[in-house]
Amino acid sequence: MSRRASLVCQHLENISRDALEKFQDVIRAYVRHRQGVYALYRRNKLYYVGLAKDLRWRLKAHLKDHHGRSWDRFSVYLTIGDQHLKELESLVLRIVKPKGNEVKGKFAKSQDLRRKFAKDIRLIQRDELDSLLGRVRIIEEIPERPGNGNRRRPVLAAYFSIPTRLRATHLGKSLRAHVRRDGTIRFKGQVFNSPSAAGTAAVKHACDGWKFWKFERAPGDWVKLNELRK
Repeated sequence: MSRRASLVCQHLENISRDALEKFQDVIRAYVRHRQGVYALYRRNKLYYVGLAKDLRWRLKAHLKDHHGRSWDRFSVYLTIGDQHLKELESLVLRIVKPKGNEVKGKFAKSQDLRRKFAKDIRLIQRDELDSLLGRVRIIEEIPERPGNGNRRRPVLAAYFSIPTRLRATHLGKSLRAHVRRDGTIRFKGQVFNSPSAAGTAAVKHACDGWKFWKFERAPGDWVKLNELRK
């Protein structure tokens, strides 16, 4: 079994600036033509974070550039390849906001969840208000076999604990619903105990809701609810 490659393969931490000036040959042997992330410190406080595809030249430059006298210790974290180097730097910049960095880190493809967070909170608040005012009537799914009885516990309660949006397409029209925190499904002002009950209400005939409704498993990745049962 092959081992998964590590993001950081070597590191050198909390080294004096004097060591970089006096023992350049030793440190150069470690970082020459190597890529990675480095950090500069002043009096044990993080001052600057950067990345470089050749750490030797970058560190040497920081001895004399406008940051030259603003730091007294440094650390380097060497990586294999530079595929995620920029994202790693951006992550550090967004978390610690070093004094010497003027540019805020950016993520090229990451989804900002603030808007989704606001929508999900509004869904929770609407559901809570409906419950307080008695506007919720849960519609049970008709038993598929005699003697089974209605399922009292919403079937999706085992899979979702936060509001989750659903969508489907029927006769060329896009339909929207959402799973509530208790696992019930709200569709057009009604609350259903199962995907099939909600799907039947949507298409006006018997419907397998697990194959009808889709949820967003990851940003842009909408899959059928049936994936949850695999």
